This record gives sequence, C-alpha cells and structure tokens, in this order.
Amino acid sequence: MSETLLERLSAALPGVPTLAAEPLAKHTSFRIGGPAEALVCPRSEDELAAVLAVCRTEGITPRILGGGTNILAPDEGVPGVVISTRGLDALELNGDGLILAGAGVPLARLAVFAQKHGLTGLEFAHGIPGTVGGGMYMNAGAYGGELVQVAVSARFLTAEGELKCYEGEEMGLGYRRSAFMGLSGVIVSASFRLQAGDPEAIQARMKELMERRKASQPLDLPSAGSTFKRPVGGYAAALIQEAGLKGFRVGDAQVSEKHAGFVVNLGQATGAEVLTLIARVREIVKAKSGIELEPEVRIW
Repeated sequence: MSETLLERLSAALPGVPTLAAEPLAKHTSFRIGGPAEALVCPRSEDELAAVLAVCRTEGITPRILGGGTNILAPDEGVPGVVISTRGLDALELNGDGLILAGAGVPLARLAVFAQKHGLTGLEFAHGIPGTVGGGMYMNAGAYGGELVQVAVSARFLTAEGELKCYEGEEMGLGYRRSAFMGLSGVIVSASFRLQAGDPEAIQARMKELMERRKASQPLDLPSAGSTFKRPVGGYAAALIQEAGLKGFRVGDAQVSEKHAGFVVNLGQATGAEVLTLIARVREIVKAKSGIELEPEVRIW
C-alpha cells in the first residue's frame, strides 16, 4: 500500500488504530502469515462504518479478521486493508436470558459471562477459540452444541454501509455455514437466548468439556483447530489416521500425532508448507477411502 493511501486512511480515520505492514502471524493462532499492508482496528460501529466508507472510496475489498483462529494467512502477506473486529467487544445482559455480544467478544468470555449470570446453553463454546463474529460466520460448535441452538439474531454492516438485522432462519446457520458467507460486509454483533441454570453446574460442565479438549487435542502447538470439515459418512480424523497419515509432515507443518484432525505448526511452519500438507492429505485420503475432505480452515 502506498504511503499516500496510508496517509489517506489515517486522515479519514482519526483516532482509529491503523497499523502498517503488520505481521499476520501475530494475529493468527497458526502463528503464520506475512504483513497486512494496513490492519485497521475499529472500536465501535461508527468507526467500523467509517472504515468501510474509506474502503469503498479507495476501491478496496477489505478482509475481516476476528480471533484469527480459523485462518491460514499467506507467507507473502496480503495487500489492502484487513479489518480487525476485536475492538467490537461490548457484552451485556438484556433481561430474560438474552445476551448481546459484539463480534469481537471471545467465545470463551461469552460462555463465562453466561455462567456468571446463571444462564445455560453456551457451555460447549467455552473451549472454542475465536470470537462471536467468526463463530456466527461458521456456526461454531463442539461436543454436540452449536451456536444455531442459541443464536437469536445478528446485526450485519454491509460493504455499502447499510446495517441489517438477520433473525432466526434468515441467518442460514447450518453445519459450518451461514448466510453471511455469501455476503460482503461485517458481522457487528449477535444475540443469544439462554435458559436459567445453576452457575456451579454450568461451571462444572465447562470444566469437564475443557478437560476433554485438553486430553484429546494438541492445544500446546499452534494450529487453526480442526483442519477439515466432517465429511458425509465418516470423520476426518479417523479417515486421516486410517490412511496412515498421523504424524505426517511437510517441513514444520504436521498432522498432529495427538489428533489427526489437526494440522499443527511445530515451530517454523510456513503457509506454503501447510497448504502442501493439506493437499497431500486430501489426495491420499481420497485415494484410500474415496472420500474427499473439504478444508474447514479458511485459506486467505
């Protein structure tokens, strides 16, 4: 991005944190990714609207970055503007079990907030990395729970600057999908309807699920969570393990020895190595089982 454009961004967005040539490896759970030419961090809907307005003026289609826990960023970085939603972190209880959460609220924080207010229904989300925005975008879920079970609505700011509210089935929430995947804009916030429960029992359930996660997943190494979606007629991890690929590696990118559904960064993995590894896993699993695995991780 030219210095002139950076100056225009700064001039048009006074007070909005804007970082030049910011390494995406610092903002992704894979710890992989070259520099974003401009990383902009709005802290309110008004600031976000202003960022989108500048992008329209400049003819830029921005990339949206939440917690960075489901992203593989390229080694060479990305041109243009990356919008971080982490500053959209408002969280409040609106009575009768309704929680309003900004897109940048971590799902773990959301689950703890619900627990402290004696509300059950989000225990499954406690161990899921990422934010409300990213979670709604892909209908995050674990251990039999999904956001679709408790999500009431989502507010969405289009690339043209129009604020829309999607309710119920309008959100199109299904297995690792939503209506937002086909739209250009940013999820601003979401609301969740929960039921009254015992705070201690809720906390115990969250602890139980976290212990299960720690026992079965390679949480000690950088990754983007489950690398592949669950295929029809099987489970990705089982198919990968049956293909003899547990521990298979390309450079410092490795199919986890603890859980074959995860690709992990052993230390210095590059995006290119992860992509090569994913391609090889898909190729070998297809040859051995006839099933084609679809990546769950979003590849920029």
